[in-house]
Amino acid sequence: MSYNDIIGTLGVGLILLAYFCNTFGWINGKSKLFFLLNIVGAGLACYASYLINYWPFVILEGTWFLVSIYGLIKTKN
Repeated sequence: MSYNDIIGTLGVGLILLAYFCNTFGWINGKSKLFFLLNIVGAGLACYASYLINYWPFVILEGTWFLVSIYGLIKTKN
C-alpha cells in the first residue's frame, strides 16, 4: 500500500467513523468530536486526492473540510 493510499484510507475511515457513530447515536452530529473527526478525515482525504491529482475529490473533500470547520466554530458544547 502506497503513502497516498494509507493517507486516503485513514481520512475516509475517520469520516465513516463519524458517520456511523452519529447514526448509531454514540456521538451527537452537532458535537465537537463529530466535526473534528470530519475535519481531520476530510483533510487527509483531500491531501491524498491531491497527491494522485484527482481534482473532483480534492474539491469534494476540501469543501467537506471547510464546512466541518464552520460547523465546529458554530458548536456551543
